[in-house]
Amino acid sequence: QLQLVESGGGVVQPGGSLRLSCIASRFSLDAYAIGWFRRAPGKEREEVSCISSSGTKIIYTDSVKGRFTISRDNAKNTVYLQMNSLKPEDTAVYYCAATRVERVQNLCVVGLFGSWGQGTQVTVSS
Repeated sequence: QLQLVESGGGVVQPGGSLRLSCIASRFSLDAYAIGWFRRAPGKEREEVSCISSSGTKIIYTDSVKGRFTISRDNAKNTVYLQMNSLKPEDTAVYYCAATRVERVQNLCVVGLFGSWGQGTQVTVSS
């Protein structure tokens, strides 16, 4: 079973930046689409960004467009989420997840992802 580990979370001021990493083990990530999701206190888990196995298809939720960038380095078995211009509403636990199902109308759906990391806390506060 694919294993995923997130890292890079922390506490930053509004306008700051963080880079999250998702590192896979046991299997090569090149066969998987990867999604970043987040869960804010008292809220449902929501999609943030997803990237296809080839890296050619990328999806961002509207609230992070222009601020977050997803990328992957299959040689390092790692997917990144660069987060810039962070806002207090970005505060959440961030998770990466993997799926081998890509031929769908909307890739960035929680139910498609079966392998999940433990999450990393991101706190944006002044």
